[in-house]
Amino acid sequence: MIETILDNDLYKFTMQQAVYRLYPKARVRYELTNRGKTPFPAGFAGLIKDRVAQMAGLSLTHDERAWLEKACPYFTKAYLDYLSSYRYDPDQVKISQQGHTLSVGVQGPWYRTILWEVPLMAIISETCFKVISPEILSRQAIRERNQTKAQMMSNAGLTFVEFGTRRRFSIANHAHFLEDVLALDHHCMAGTSNVHFARVYGLTPMGTLAHEWIMFHAALVDYATANAAAMDAWLKVYPDVLGIALTDTFTTKFFLKAFTRDRAERFSGVRHDSGDPEIFTRDLLAHYREKGIDPATKAIVFSDGLDVERAMKIHAFCRGQVKDSYGIGTNLTNDVGVDPLNIVIKLSWVQPEPGMEGRFTVKLSDDPGKHTGDPGELRYCQKVLGL
Repeated sequence: MIETILDNDLYKFTMQQAVYRLYPKARVRYELTNRGKTPFPAGFAGLIKDRVAQMAGLSLTHDERAWLEKACPYFTKAYLDYLSSYRYDPDQVKISQQGHTLSVGVQGPWYRTILWEVPLMAIISETCFKVISPEILSRQAIRERNQTKAQMMSNAGLTFVEFGTRRRFSIANHAHFLEDVLALDHHCMAGTSNVHFARVYGLTPMGTLAHEWIMFHAALVDYATANAAAMDAWLKVYPDVLGIALTDTFTTKFFLKAFTRDRAERFSGVRHDSGDPEIFTRDLLAHYREKGIDPATKAIVFSDGLDVERAMKIHAFCRGQVKDSYGIGTNLTNDVGVDPLNIVIKLSWVQPEPGMEGRFTVKLSDDPGKHTGDPGELRYCQKVLGL
């Protein structure tokens, strides 16, 4: 299921390099949240353990490294040397099952554990569908569906990036989607978040950072200044590239307070991942204008559980105002006639440095249904931020 270390999203590697450079002594925990309350069959945890154990044998090949050096010039030699020596440690992953409830946790040094999240979710998703063996659409029907979606977006002048690794139906179906789109004479796929498939199909690997980067900085400093600290730390590592900021870790309202003119100029744009996209766009454009920045020079990447129809609606609203693009995931790699899993693996605890007290981490989305973390810490965060 995971056959190469590069079968992962780019932002896990870009964050790993930043952690390796800035926070090599940080320790963390991640935990699975089963938002959809999927009941897993008896023995499921054992299957996941077996697949996780197999990942210990993965390593970056010489050819893969050579490709990364060309495709991702922002990776330093020091980081690529480290990645070449990196091996997954299955002992960092704790998997158990009680009845139909699956528990998955990851714990260890942040720069060592950061790569587990995406492949773990992909393994859980694909294994689940292998076990239950649902009836799915024919390959021809899936191809037609994939190409219809891509053609609709192309006709609308909409640019999208495939973001579907973590909840894909299978690695084979993931590959089929990309092949189906690339078979079209005209498509508007700008790239993929999956580094392995970017290499295989000659695509641009795309991604910057995830919520965990800002969540960590809240534990390092405090909730009120977490966005500012996270952006400034990112700019230390990537001053001229990968400049898409993530807005909703502690609500966009508080992000914008930290998004000063200097930061807004240095970041090429932002990613929207929760809340009403039209309200978000209006607020962001107004913020740029207030800072004396032309919004048309900036980008918004929309990535909040999108399907093609929703992306096209947002694009129609944004047209002419800002450079918009769309990260679409599960709807592209798991639209085969089944209900995809609704699972996430999120950072849950950090110890920024030895000797510092460990702290729970939380995420306050612009959509309350996407809040994650310890309930007591969530209440404390809301109190601190006056929410």
